[in-house]
Amino acid sequence: MRKPIALLTGAGTGLGKELALRFSHTHTVILIGRRENLLNELAADINTYGRALAVPCDITEPDEIEQLMVKLGRESLLPVDLVVHNAGIGRFGSVADTSSSDLELMFKTNVFAPIALTKNLLPSMKKQNNGTFLFILSTAALRGKSNESGYAASKFALRGFAESLDKETEPFGIRVVRAYMGGMNTPFWDHGDHVKDPSRFWKPSEVAHLIMEQIHEKDEIVIESKKQQAKGGSS
Repeated sequence: MRKPIALLTGAGTGLGKELALRFSHTHTVILIGRRENLLNELAADINTYGRALAVPCDITEPDEIEQLMVKLGRESLLPVDLVVHNAGIGRFGSVADTSSSDLELMFKTNVFAPIALTKNLLPSMKKQNNGTFLFILSTAALRGKSNESGYAASKFALRGFAESLDKETEPFGIRVVRAYMGGMNTPFWDHGDHVKDPSRFWKPSEVAHLIMEQIHEKDEIVIESKKQQAKGGSS
């Protein structure tokens, strides 16, 4: 019997890596990211008990997505059964201090790239009348936050795409799961001082565990930050 195939973006570190490790016990996993050494290390670990393919790819570049699709077809890895849209980037600051280049980078990475990848993977998934998309959206897609206007805007945009995709693909037996989580202790915060102490956040392994617990029953998964949970709610 054909083993289901999972494709994960941003798979080299953080939540992408943790989800790849968990899905690797039931799926062949395709590890997508820009840092080849990290992808190769993870693939080597998984290949001791399962099957993983590391594919360095910058999904913000249409030519690289095209090359990815050719490789997947050549390796008989289409259609994909599960797509995890995890790759993302954040640049933080006031509205006045947010540059046009930072806005363009966030929308290119957080919105246009997952849309383009979805458009390429969706036709073969429709033909098999089965599949799941998991969008990692952040609680910034639920409500605006101070000094996160550009990031929240990009995540709200991706949320709108995911919700619309859900309606469009329902007749084809395709699920679209949206996961909203608060801050995590990952390299995501390395490019600025918006968060002074990421160590107080969830570990990626903890968030991955919570997602795996709920993914088969829920289409919307909300994991508030530990700080919000301590307050007993969200702002």
